[in-house]
Amino acid sequence: MKITQIVASIEERHGGPSRSVRGLAGGLAEAGHTVELLSTAHDGNGAARIEGNLSVRIFSRGRPARLCPAPDLRNHLRQADTELVHNHGLWLRPLHHAHLAAAQKGIPLVISPRGMMSPWAWNHHRLQKRLASWWVHPGALAAAAGWHATSESEADDIRRLGFNQPVCVAPNGVEPPSAKKEAAEARHWLERLPVLAGRRVALFYSRFHAKKRVLELIDLWLSQSRGDWVLLIVGIPEEYTVNQLDSYVARNACRDRIIVEDGTRHPPPYAAASLFLLPSHSENFGLVVAESLVRGVPVLATDTTPWQDLDHIGAGRCVTWDDYGRTLDTLLRESPETLAACGQRGRAWAREEFSWGKTAGMLATFYAELRAAAG
Repeated sequence: MKITQIVASIEERHGGPSRSVRGLAGGLAEAGHTVELLSTAHDGNGAARIEGNLSVRIFSRGRPARLCPAPDLRNHLRQADTELVHNHGLWLRPLHHAHLAAAQKGIPLVISPRGMMSPWAWNHHRLQKRLASWWVHPGALAAAAGWHATSESEADDIRRLGFNQPVCVAPNGVEPPSAKKEAAEARHWLERLPVLAGRRVALFYSRFHAKKRVLELIDLWLSQSRGDWVLLIVGIPEEYTVNQLDSYVARNACRDRIIVEDGTRHPPPYAAASLFLLPSHSENFGLVVAESLVRGVPVLATDTTPWQDLDHIGAGRCVTWDDYGRTLDTLLRESPETLAACGQRGRAWAREEFSWGKTAGMLATFYAELRAAAG
């Protein structure tokens, strides 16, 4: 099958979708499909580059850049020989380009909301999003032949908003790192932060955004003594900068208890951690959780993320925000051996459950069904 995947950005600073869409496109290409991944950047030139069996093109963004309009991407889509268009994300102009191309060619349009339909996300800056649905990609959501959700809860969000098209629930995959890569990541962070040596590390690794409750996590950590534990906050600056978060910590004179780092241009810090924390208001999947688990790090997440299986697997906990502090206290009192055992259960489960080959197969079947229905 000839498949076009579109995402506004594959830059690291834009979080999980920048990695997961590339992973999905690569998985489909490895399965024998002809796949083209299209994206935008401020300096894109539209030239094709080959990554394994995958063709990638990055087009230049027009103005306003925050909406990622890309006239050259639009023009490329008009000429592309493709049988299905799959767009990832809402509220940005590439979805309009995808919608028009699918309509012009009479082929299915699949949309992945990538967490943007959860109640918290849907209502955050709601007026701007309503305007986007009218002016940025008018009619695109209603025109979708089908939806891709990365969890059952995200599929429920799509249905709750009144969309009745078919939904494929296919989780993100995660690539297990080699032992050599994990060792290099651990070495990098210990050399960068020698203060971590000999201490137990609780890790937050995500975008610095209000959705992630990063300020609330700092307050919770500082609400009592944490013994030899240190909270390492690493991420991509977005709503908050590193300096803003560092100043927030410094006002409490507790820099030895919390360390804030910009994760841009650094390897993932999972190898430095004994426990991973994700207290988000909402997540459609939470790729960082899967990445943590596949490295053997147990997780404490909020139940507004789709990680209730953490409790059943014995790889951590998934609790309400109201219970998050009490559960954190309990986990921090566990022995290193107990947490390591939780991590090993999580590693085995994640490596079996979340592979790009498995996810690509599920979506390829869904694509074929949509094409058959379209005639």
